[in-house]
Amino acid sequence: MARYTGPSWKLSRRLGISLTGTGKELEKRPYAPGQHGPNQRRKISEYGMQLQEKQKLRHMYGITERQFRSMFDRAGKLKGVHGENFMVLLESRLDNLVYRLGLARTRRQARQLVNHGHIIVDGRRVDIPSYKVSLGQTIAVREKSRNFSIIKESVEATNFVPDFLTFDAEKLEGTFTRLPERSELPAEINEALIVEFYSR
Repeated sequence: MARYTGPSWKLSRRLGISLTGTGKELEKRPYAPGQHGPNQRRKISEYGMQLQEKQKLRHMYGITERQFRSMFDRAGKLKGVHGENFMVLLESRLDNLVYRLGLARTRRQARQLVNHGHIIVDGRRVDIPSYKVSLGQTIAVREKSRNFSIIKESVEATNFVPDFLTFDAEKLEGTFTRLPERSELPAEINEALIVEFYSR
């Protein structure tokens, strides 16, 4: 299944979460799209709830079903809670950390920055958005890309970098210092439902 490239606002409203991270999609119309507006009352089945939760998380990180599933399986082999390990693996992706550092305004934008070779990890160019960043590794903007307006504007607009990262706005570089705790990960996701979905 290919990566979703359609209108993110419509999808955000259908899933009930902000996929851009700005929250703007849900400000005006915090209900699913469709001609009946906010009056669509459908009872959702248990399977439907699990599926919706999976889609929420998959679209939030903007990855394909295949990537999502293989990462879920990898998380199951780690010690600890399956769902939490899965969320931590998603957070460790290079495109996500570029977004978390404030170098891009959305994960989609962060993915493009990585794809187009603007990002280096420990001094080496990495153009694979799904690259798993290890603890202690440093993510920075390439010398040639430092005056890129998208990056500058994004850094200026960012007022929060999670505690599991350090960031130097002057150098445009940050380090992945520790694994995130569950409380630092998306609160609107119930990962236990995703574990149930794949355990069926």
